[in-house]
Amino acid sequence: MSWHHNERVKDGSLRHPADGESWKAFDSRHEDFAKEPRNVRLGLASDGFNPFRTLSSTHSTWPVVLMVYNLPPWMSMKPDYFMLSLLIPGPQSPGNDIDVYLQPLIEELKELWELGVETYDSKENKTFNMRACLLWTINDFPAYAMLSGWSTKGKLACPCCNDETSSIYLKHSHKTVYMDHRRILPMNHPWRHNKRSFNGKTELRSPPQLLDGTTVFHILQGVDNSFGKKQRKAKNGISNWKKRSIFFDLPYWKFNMFRHNLDVMHIEKNIVDSIIGTLLDISGKTKDHAVARFDLKDMGIRKNLQPRDTNDGKRTKLAKACFSMTAAEKTIFCSVLKGAKLPDGSASNIARCVQQTEKKISGYKTHDAHFMLHYLLQVPIKSILPDHVAIALVRLCSFFRRICQKVISIDEVVNLEAEIAETLYQLERIFPPSFFDIMVHLPIHLANEVRLGGPVQYRWMYPVERYMCTLKSYVRNRSRPEGSIAEGYLANECINFCSRYLHEDVQTRFNRVPRNNDDDVQTRFNRVPRNNDECVSDELRTPSLFPSKGCPLGGKMGDLFMLDEKSEIQGHSYILNNCDKIEVYMREHEEAVNDNNPRRTKWEKAKDHSQQFAEWFKTRAMKKDVSGWAKGLARGPNRVAKRFSGYVINGYRFHTRHRDARRKTQNSGVTLEALTPSFATVKDKNPIEAKVTYYGRIVDMFELDYYGQFKVVLFKCEWYTVAKDNFGLSYVYFSKKCYQEEPFVLASQVNQCFYVQDPYVSDKHYVMKTIPRDLFRISDDLESDSPIIYAREPCEPEVIPSLPNDNGEVDLVRNDLRATIIDMAPNMFAKQRGEEDEESEYEYMEDSDSETS
Repeated sequence: MSWHHNERVKDGSLRHPADGESWKAFDSRHEDFAKEPRNVRLGLASDGFNPFRTLSSTHSTWPVVLMVYNLPPWMSMKPDYFMLSLLIPGPQSPGNDIDVYLQPLIEELKELWELGVETYDSKENKTFNMRACLLWTINDFPAYAMLSGWSTKGKLACPCCNDETSSIYLKHSHKTVYMDHRRILPMNHPWRHNKRSFNGKTELRSPPQLLDGTTVFHILQGVDNSFGKKQRKAKNGISNWKKRSIFFDLPYWKFNMFRHNLDVMHIEKNIVDSIIGTLLDISGKTKDHAVARFDLKDMGIRKNLQPRDTNDGKRTKLAKACFSMTAAEKTIFCSVLKGAKLPDGSASNIARCVQQTEKKISGYKTHDAHFMLHYLLQVPIKSILPDHVAIALVRLCSFFRRICQKVISIDEVVNLEAEIAETLYQLERIFPPSFFDIMVHLPIHLANEVRLGGPVQYRWMYPVERYMCTLKSYVRNRSRPEGSIAEGYLANECINFCSRYLHEDVQTRFNRVPRNNDDDVQTRFNRVPRNNDECVSDELRTPSLFPSKGCPLGGKMGDLFMLDEKSEIQGHSYILNNCDKIEVYMREHEEAVNDNNPRRTKWEKAKDHSQQFAEWFKTRAMKKDVSGWAKGLARGPNRVAKRFSGYVINGYRFHTRHRDARRKTQNSGVTLEALTPSFATVKDKNPIEAKVTYYGRIVDMFELDYYGQFKVVLFKCEWYTVAKDNFGLSYVYFSKKCYQEEPFVLASQVNQCFYVQDPYVSDKHYVMKTIPRDLFRISDDLESDSPIIYAREPCEPEVIPSLPNDNGEVDLVRNDLRATIIDMAPNMFAKQRGEEDEESEYEYMEDSDSETS
């Protein structure tokens, strides 16, 4: 419980909520609470779900879940450490009345804050007074309104911009949109005065200011909360507040810098829906429809895209926008997503969601949208769309990819905050106003929330949604779903409690081996592999000079084969050059090469050292001053080696290229970052040593046996020449191979990447780097008892495409496509759409008493 205080790395980067400004400010204000690191920091999450398997049912059950942030990352957001504090029964959503159900929980939280509870510490073998506080809530956007009291509908829907929310009501689309992101820019930015590319107005307002908790508390002092279903009333003059949240009953709540989280999971899903629906012009999903064009006319902007009369006066002509695609281009767009093979465990089979003949994508889940936004969409977008459209969308993808890093620096957060403002106003001049619903606006605030609350992995809904799926599985009696969930939860808690007291050799959910486990833990349980995809450790493996990490896939433990002479020499040479314990002999040989060839260039000496060291070391090892392990290493490996087709290491699951060919996933891509001396020419006397990233695919993998003394696993790879395009994306050609005389690499050195094929050049593939699932790098201390964890993707800083230097003027019309003709005159269309404008605006602006999940 004191991990956040005693073991957390404090280097200025954001790794944990304790690194955020909100946590630090809380500790500064409540020093008596912060003195005891075992005091509990809680987060609260709530959302509605249908407990039945029939989607036609509208039943909505609302669990209220508490999670503990004192714990390390591999524990805090896991369901075993969630506390189901409340279960609000259906069939209706509690809506604004959720505060009534939260009253018992708030009373307990007040007691835990003011009095605490006597608690036994098994590690210290004594009791102490444990207190608790609530840091923030986690929820989707409708639930945000229910818990915070701020209405997330209408013209002031943004809870961060509050009363300064910039919104426009589109009277033809009958919706409110949120634009004017130029106000986030510096006051002297030239685009603040650009009328033509935006809404026809200059933007001279300062950025909106966030309201602190004390200000909100004073604003809501006079609010009389009235619960229950009542007649809708006019606004009471207190801004967009619907109620005074019950969380303000907590003595410390008004002093919290950060009280409610915007959920990145739902924001990403809605943005992907809007992008795909608009680019593919999917009926019912696109934001560029006939109604949106009449909104342009009503606003008096983008005259080239406004609806026009045909010659007969009975029909309306709509020009194609710059982001429109032909039928062939839509097919290509879909083919990229359908043909992409993804690494194991990264996402579902997205190809099943792509309907290539209908040119639409549907049925994907939130995590599929997350993966497409981070990795896949940028490839077809940059290949098909004009540069000014592609740059803006690629920057948006890059923003979400970087904001979701498990470790992020403060400087990068500052850069992201500036970049998202530029990206959104770039999108404003390309897409119609109807594109900018509240979900497209909310990313402007995500960087600030990372600064306040730490990485998004601790504050999004993915763990909570998975936990709700578990609760749903407890339902056995459909006439009493909440009772079934309560019984299942209590039974599960009892099992968890008892399993903590079992002997460590008994497999439980707390010591269960993960799917991509890469150590020998599972041999304790004498497990038998269920199939050829399961990781099997070699129990006979002896201690090695090299880290004993990883395990092969399959039940055969590998196939024996005779190693050819060339592979033996190359593999053995690579092992010697990457063994730190023989560095003394390496330097000795380098000095000998320098003494014997003083006039040769550095490049020639480095080449001689690399080629001759193995034979020299074999001779040098014959002397008496060389230890036994060095003699065994110098002798070289046995020609009889063991071959694998799959291997798990570093949290990744690797396959050979041959094994990948018959699978739906892609696990043969590897990337390696190494310090490499770079020679400008053969005669270069001062080579530059720098980190170089290599990309390739695994051709073979085998284990070299040094006659029982050491066993080393090598990957034989094809390496490719890498380049970057104007969008900052790395790509390779599979036909352009390099380093063919150095194909080997230690299995422990590589990380995984995957390749996405270019839609126009079949041999060209874009490189996408991934990180191990559920793994984090919290400490560089390899001696610690913590799980082995990986920090972030091992890659060079991401290159972000710069905005085009076009002075704000871009071509908004695609002239090579025929305009769309609709069978209605513009004046008749406007009259038909305008009959209910006034009534519809009132209905949209008013807030209903209940929210839907």
